[in-house]
Amino acid sequence: MTEPTSELPAGRTILLAAFEGWNDAGAAATHALEHLHDVWGAEHVDELDPEEYHDFQVNRPHVSVGADGEREITWPTTAVAVATAPRSGRRVVLVHGIEPSMRWRRYSHELLDIAATLEVDTVVTVGALLADVPHSRPIPITATSEDPALRRLLDIEPSTYEGPTGIVGVLQHEAAARGLAAMSLWAAVPHYVAHPPSPKATLALLRRLEEILGEPIATGDLPDEAAAWQQGVDELAGEDGEIGEYVRQLEEAKDTADLPEASGEAIAQEFERYLRRRDKGTGNA
Repeated sequence: MTEPTSELPAGRTILLAAFEGWNDAGAAATHALEHLHDVWGAEHVDELDPEEYHDFQVNRPHVSVGADGEREITWPTTAVAVATAPRSGRRVVLVHGIEPSMRWRRYSHELLDIAATLEVDTVVTVGALLADVPHSRPIPITATSEDPALRRLLDIEPSTYEGPTGIVGVLQHEAAARGLAAMSLWAAVPHYVAHPPSPKATLALLRRLEEILGEPIATGDLPDEAAAWQQGVDELAGEDGEIGEYVRQLEEAKDTADLPEASGEAIAQEFERYLRRRDKGTGNA
C-alpha cells in the first residue's frame, strides 16, 4: 500500500489553473499563478479566442498606448504558459484567465485539448473564497479531490460542497472525466477585507503548492507585503470598534477549533518545509 506523502511524483506534468472573478477572492489565486510565471520565467505557448467565450460588456477589452505610441486593444483571454521548476526540472503548465461568460464545456474541452498536447496528467485548480476567518491567523487552505488514488497519495479528502460552482469546478470535473488526476486548492480570504490584493492568502497558496510540487518557491517581497497587509487590517480593526470586536470573536472561534491541531505532525511538516527551502537556498529571495 502506498504511504501518504505531501507531494506529487516527480514524473508528472502538472497543470495549474486560476481564473479571475467569482473563483478568485482578493485576487489571491491569480496572483499566485502570476508569481510563479515571473519567478520561473514561464513561456507563453497558447491562448483561447476570447470571441468564443466572453461577453465583452461584462469583461471589456482595455485600450492603451503601446511603446511605439500606437493605440492598442487588449482582449480578455485565457493564456497558457509553460515553466520548468528549477530544482526538480518538472514541467508545470500555467493557465490564467477570466472566468468565461458562456460555453463553459467547450471552453474546458479546448483547454484540456491543449493540456493533452503538453502531456499533462494532473490538473490542479486554484481558487480563493470569502469566509468567516480572522486576518490575524494563518490563512486556511483546503485541498480536495474526487480521485481516490490522489486522495490516498496526498492524504486529502473529497469535497463535501454542494451548490453553485465556478469554472474551476467545471474544469476539474471535465479533467476527471478524461481520466486525468484532478484536485482543487482553495484559500479562505477574510470577507471583511475582500478587496484585492490579498498577499497573505497568495503566500499561503504558494506554500501549499510548494508541498504539492515538492519544489521550493522563491517568494520575493510577498512575506513583507503580507505582513504590511496584516498590519493595515490591524489598524483598521483598532480604529473601528465594531470590526475589532468581530475580529476578536473570529480569533476566539479559530483558536478554540485549532487547539487539537498543535500536533507533532504539524510541527514536523513545518520543519521539513524549512529544511527544503534552506537546502535550495531560496529563502525569501
